[in-house]
Amino acid sequence: MIDDGTGLFTIGELARSTGLTVRTIRYWSDEGVLTPVTRSPGGYRLYDAGSAARLELIRTLRELGLGLEDVREVLAGERTVAEVAAAHVVALDARIATLKVTRAVLSSVARRGSTAEEMTLMNRLARLSAAERRRIMEEFVEEMFHGLDLVDPEVHERMRNTAVNLPDDPTPEQVDAWVELAEMVQDPEFKAQMRRAAEFNHADRGQGAPAGASMWFAKRLVELVGRAREENVAPESPEAEEVLGQLLGRADRADVLERITATHNTRLARYRELLGVLKGEPVRTFEEEFGWVVAALEAHPGS
Repeated sequence: MIDDGTGLFTIGELARSTGLTVRTIRYWSDEGVLTPVTRSPGGYRLYDAGSAARLELIRTLRELGLGLEDVREVLAGERTVAEVAAAHVVALDARIATLKVTRAVLSSVARRGSTAEEMTLMNRLARLSAAERRRIMEEFVEEMFHGLDLVDPEVHERMRNTAVNLPDDPTPEQVDAWVELAEMVQDPEFKAQMRRAAEFNHADRGQGAPAGASMWFAKRLVELVGRAREENVAPESPEAEEVLGQLLGRADRADVLERITATHNTRLARYRELLGVLKGEPVRTFEEEFGWVVAALEAHPGS
C-alpha cells in the first residue's frame, strides 16, 4: 500500500502481496479484467482492496483453465462461475477422451513398431468423431441391407449401432481393432461378402424359415462337429459322411455348402472377432467347426 493515506496499491505492491509477477498483473490490466481505480500523478496504475480481491478471483479462474474472455464475462456478471465451470467440464471431458485415444494410438505404435505411414493412418481413423464413425457404419449397413425389405428392424438397428464408438479409455488392442474394422467395412470386396450373407438370411425369412432356425442349426453343427473333431474324424473320411447325415438330413448339400461358404468365411469370422475386441467380450466364431463342414461337404457332395 502506498504511504499516502489513500489505501491504494501499486502493481508492484500487488505483485509482492500475491506472489504474481508485475508482468502478469499488467497484462490482465491491459486486457480489461483488472481495471485500476485511478492513476498516480506520475501516471502509475493504482488499485484498492477490492481490486486485490478481484485479482485473487482472476488468478483462481485462470488456474482452473478459463480463458480471459470467460473470466471477463464472470467478472462482468454476464455468466456465473457455475455456468463457466460446467462448460469447461464438457470441454475437458472431450479433451481427456482425445488424449486417451492418442495415448492408446501411441502405445499401439510403440508395441507394433509401426511406420510413420501406419501411425498416421491409425491416428486418423482412431480419432474420427463419433458422428463420422457412425456415418461409416451406417453407410456400410445401408449398402448391405438395401432393398431387403424382410430384414428384421431390430437386427438392422443393432447393426447400425455396432462399433460406432471406441471405449472411453481404449486399449491399444481396441485401437487396432477399430482401425482394422473401419478399413474392413469400407472395402468393396468385404461389403460384397456381407451383402451375400444378408441375401441368404433374407431368402430364408422370405421362405418362412422359423425364427431361431439359423441359430439352432449353428448350435447343432458346433456340437456334432466338435465331437467328431475330438474323435479325430477327418472331413474326407467315411465317418464324416455319417456326421453330415445327422446334421443335414436330406437337405441339398450343394445349397448348404454355398450358404456356409457365404455366411461363415474367414473374413466374416474376423469381423465378429473385432467386434468382440471393441466390446471387451471375446467372441468364439467356431471357424474351425464350420471349416470342417465345408471340407466334408466338398469331399462328400452327395448325389
